[in-house]
Amino acid sequence: MQPVLFDSSIYIMALRMKDDATLSLRRIAGSEPIWLSAVVLEELYAGVTARERHVVERLERDFDRAGRILVPNLVDWAQTGKVLARLAAKYDYEQIGKGRLTNDALIAMSAGRMGITVVTANSRDFGKLAEFRPFRWRVNNS
Repeated sequence: MQPVLFDSSIYIMALRMKDDATLSLRRIAGSEPIWLSAVVLEELYAGVTARERHVVERLERDFDRAGRILVPNLVDWAQTGKVLARLAAKYDYEQIGKGRLTNDALIAMSAGRMGITVVTANSRDFGKLAEFRPFRWRVNNS
């Protein structure tokens, strides 16, 4: 079984579905174990309203109890910088463009290190990142 990790875009789609969110995520993952990136957790907390914060807190608690929170390490951070520099050179990205990709690159580098497949609705950015550092990823737009 290949573990999966959902990008923020997948959680946001699921949260918009309200009551069907858990079923939606389970359907996307299939029988594979699901991991939560600490980077995704940060993005969810940053974007959630005070009224819905309990949903993200429960997500954090459940993944922490399961021991399935992926935290980028030093190598992931270094790889992120190297990949962003190469990507910026190829695509002529300015600082803002590189900054926008930092979180996605951290998710990709740490998931790649662990052999975890990233599931995302953001094919453009993850496709570019995969050009410079191979990692498993797939697109889900449902």
